[in-house]
Amino acid sequence: MYKGIGASAGIGIGKIVVIKEQELNYSKTTITDKEAEKKRLADAIDVFIEKTTALAESMKITAGEAESEILQGHIMMIQDPAIKEQIETKIDEESINAESAVEEACDFFAMIFSMAEDELTQQRASDLGDIKTRLIKILLGVEEVDIGAVPAETILVAEDLTPSMTASFVPENIEGVLTEIGGKTSHSAIICRSMEIPAVLSIPDITKIVKDGDVVVLDGTTGEMYLNPEEDVLAEFKAKRDAYLEAKAALAKFVGKPSQTADGHVVELVANIGGPDEAPGVLERDGEGVGLFRSEFLFMESDSIPSEESQFEAYKSVAETLEGKPVIIRTLDIGGDKALPYLGLPTEENPFLGFRAVRFCLKRQDDIYKPQLRALLRASAYGKVRIMVPLVTCVDELRAVKAIIEELKAELDAEGIAYDKNIEVGVMMETAAASLIADILAKEADFFSIGTNDLTGYTMAADRGNPDVAYLYSAYNPAVLRSIRNIIAAANKEGIMAGMCGEAASDPLMIPLLLAFGLNEFSVSATAILQARKTMSLWTMDECKALADEVMQLTTEAEVKALLEERARS
Repeated sequence: MYKGIGASAGIGIGKIVVIKEQELNYSKTTITDKEAEKKRLADAIDVFIEKTTALAESMKITAGEAESEILQGHIMMIQDPAIKEQIETKIDEESINAESAVEEACDFFAMIFSMAEDELTQQRASDLGDIKTRLIKILLGVEEVDIGAVPAETILVAEDLTPSMTASFVPENIEGVLTEIGGKTSHSAIICRSMEIPAVLSIPDITKIVKDGDVVVLDGTTGEMYLNPEEDVLAEFKAKRDAYLEAKAALAKFVGKPSQTADGHVVELVANIGGPDEAPGVLERDGEGVGLFRSEFLFMESDSIPSEESQFEAYKSVAETLEGKPVIIRTLDIGGDKALPYLGLPTEENPFLGFRAVRFCLKRQDDIYKPQLRALLRASAYGKVRIMVPLVTCVDELRAVKAIIEELKAELDAEGIAYDKNIEVGVMMETAAASLIADILAKEADFFSIGTNDLTGYTMAADRGNPDVAYLYSAYNPAVLRSIRNIIAAANKEGIMAGMCGEAASDPLMIPLLLAFGLNEFSVSATAILQARKTMSLWTMDECKALADEVMQLTTEAEVKALLEERARS
């Protein structure tokens, strides 16, 4: 048995196909015609952009809008002036061929990204590796590996599964994925989960251990993998697969049912999305609205600040698609791990504690924030749009945003443009500061939505991408649980909605606790809606409160997790 990281749930049984990158044979050479070499580079970049755009469109269909944004990000990276100019400078000043210039420049920036403390920034090093390889292939005239041609019942094995590889997936032919590197937040994990393909990542030397045609069984939850298993192991995994598929099929009975506990306590169960194209999937998965629309994706897929009109059309599209169901749209959350060259963000030693989200937007009102807020107000005439402000740490920030909104309402009134005059403005509660002043914020906000990913990181002062402190990054930690309970209690006291759009909202171990605390709205990935609804149905509110009373007496994360696992219901 081999062990890796279970990154995408499900049981995979099939035959191995090892994906090996072709050797790129070239050497560092001196060139004399620098302009011709830069023309070769420019032509290759044009081809790269054309091919990547096509791959992104394909991925929208197979994996979804958010996943296609990964490839859109590759286009932005190769167009980044810093990277592009570094390649051209090497050709100009060192008189080297384009292939070598691309390799050296991409390796340099990849090294910088890999030294970052957070995992999301480190992932950019992998992105640059993918970009480098594909661009050099174009320069050499080498064709990409066609993963779309693999036969049915394939288990794909690769050193890493790059976004460009997964864009050509035929999901029904792939029973599972095994890689040598990658974790739960890597692009390969995100894409496999969106396609519902079981995956086990970070199995050392897996490409050398297996060969084409080997039979493999894998568990994408536990991270276990068996190579050429005995008949009894194979039979055990077939039974596991049948049980997993039966449980998945059984969720269909929750379609159209209310999201409620066994004794009839009703909550709102909505979805997180990254772009307008994901909105229909919310309805297809029986979501009751959108609890988080990440508006930064509109900025990340553009090479300049999106206009008010283009944003309006995107927000309007989601509002109309949801047909009157609530749509919470988060204002631009940029900075930290999400930097865009055209925004001119400063380089910071600690960007997660720096100039980002609402802090940045309030400094860039005229060219960024006001056009976005106007677009949101205009879109509110077409559905139940709510505005959410990220990274709030003091009441002054919320008041400043609300003052801008009132100013813009007066403008729209003067222009005769319709909008929801009672549009709600809420706070994304994701900092320790916001938790500590939740009682103050609850008097001024129309709703709360807890972002547990950042709330956990900021509360525990721990970066989930740093393996030395990752043990601290857990929503089961008593400090985080007390913070969540405090936020919800403050919202309940003031009679405003208490929602959650972080990963904890879909965690079956956390759901009974969140119900007991008084959470009104659960915002999860669209694929997790029915499972969350089922979990809710297994508990009465008295049982939830009794469990919460026990949990809140415990003193360590390990004790909390152990008790929740012991009482888990499926």
